[in-house]
Amino acid sequence: MSAPLPFPLIEVTPEQEEAGRLLFAGETDFLKGVVAMNGLPPDDRLEVCFAGRSNVGKSTLINALTGRKGLARASNTPGRTQEINFFTLAQSHYLVDLPGYGYANAPLAVVEKWQRLLKQYLSGRANLRRAFVLIDARHGIKSVDEEILKLLDTSAVTFQCVLTKADKVKAAERGKILDQVRAKLAKHPAAFPEIIQTSSEKGDGIATLRAVIAGLV
Repeated sequence: MSAPLPFPLIEVTPEQEEAGRLLFAGETDFLKGVVAMNGLPPDDRLEVCFAGRSNVGKSTLINALTGRKGLARASNTPGRTQEINFFTLAQSHYLVDLPGYGYANAPLAVVEKWQRLLKQYLSGRANLRRAFVLIDARHGIKSVDEEILKLLDTSAVTFQCVLTKADKVKAAERGKILDQVRAKLAKHPAAFPEIIQTSSEKGDGIATLRAVIAGLV
């Protein structure tokens, strides 16, 4: 029996980083918010999506990636935004912001409707190349994250773990958190075997994530 993948922190070359810089130097715009499958834009571009529980820093990360502070708007009330938000990147990509999960205050009917839409989206989007699942580096993978990871497994969508707020983690805690994340990811067949570590506040890992997106085909 082979040992599980170690899930190292990803490293990119200067050439890959430059490709990412050039891609994200292109114009980025909000296209539309979608509440039903018939509202999806044509699947004529390479697409990546971002998932994460409420307050994980998803909007902040998308804004840091695109260099546009107000592009993705964080809601003051976690779970308030129930749309799948599409952004165009250059002439070649869609960036897709999925609603935050794990919120406690949304009505059950709203949660169930969102879950149905999410399952349909993940299962039926042929041009979706990768899901980036954002995990708070201070806490690691929590039980509320497991549901989306299992859903990605069953949807056969490759997902990559992006640790956010890495600058908030004390040096002594980093190894322990990474070990926890690696152990959890090893149980998921759809997990991409490299982790991206970011800090939107400090700019750490932003160029790396851009490079990874630019490298998808």
